Amino acid sequence: MLELEAHAKINLGLDVIRKREDGYHLVKMIMQSIRLHDVISLEKNHSGEIRLTLEGSALPADERNLAYKAAALMKKAYSIPDGISIHLKKQIPEAAGMAGGSTDAATVLIGMDRLFGLGLSKDVLLSHGLELGADVPFCILGGTCLSEGIGEILTPLPAMPSCYIVLVKPSQGVSTKEVYQALDKVPSPVHPPIDAQLEDLKNGDLTSLCAHMGNILESVTLPLLPALNGRKSHLEALGADGMLMSGSGPTIFGIFVQKDPAVHACQALKEVYPEDFIMVTEPCQPSNLVLQ
Repeated sequence: MLELEAHAKINLGLDVIRKREDGYHLVKMIMQSIRLHDVISLEKNHSGEIRLTLEGSALPADERNLAYKAAALMKKAYSIPDGISIHLKKQIPEAAGMAGGSTDAATVLIGMDRLFGLGLSKDVLLSHGLELGADVPFCILGGTCLSEGIGEILTPLPAMPSCYIVLVKPSQGVSTKEVYQALDKVPSPVHPPIDAQLEDLKNGDLTSLCAHMGNILESVTLPLLPALNGRKSHLEALGADGMLMSGSGPTIFGIFVQKDPAVHACQALKEVYPEDFIMVTEPCQPSNLVLQ
């Protein structure tokens, strides 16, 4: 039995450079792992089958699930005759812009490499990750990274300074595909200063990093879900040093230097938005997914 943590992510900065002819968007993003995670248990079985069970989620436990797809990819690529039993305890909210499905897939890839002694290199695992989705390579690497291309060009960055992150994920959803399609119609979107954030991380300057945070997709998602503006305003009023939407949304997060104000903000927001997923977490450099 192998048990691994599959960590969620937030985007400290997200820019879309342009749309390729094949429909993919070239991006420039700063990705950050956070302590919020799913728990994935993997064990060999002798049936030859992929057996996926889920806890805390109504997601399908079959070939439609990214964790299942990751296992199927590995079995086929390396002619693995044994079956694999996967138990997925979901704690990351679904369709939240925090890579919940991608991190599960990434963790299954790494777990099967270890469980079956495949000895795959980091680059091989990253290439398999890209077959499953643009965010999967980052979820394999984890930590703090600059992500470019369609998500496959990853550059490790200095760790984000210690802080506390309040996550606010409303029940309303948003389609990533629709968000990107809408962005294509925006005549002159405002591009966030990603390069300035890179300098902030290099200097370990959390205040400046918060000031430079930006997500080009907010220009589309916030008009689609105007209630998100209220979450951002509440976080600011409660003392957050910076507020931003993660990915294409709908999760909004606020960064706090100290723990007590973050905990107070979390409690206050739960009273205002009782239907939302709200919690305090921290940035992290995942230890159980460290690749040589």
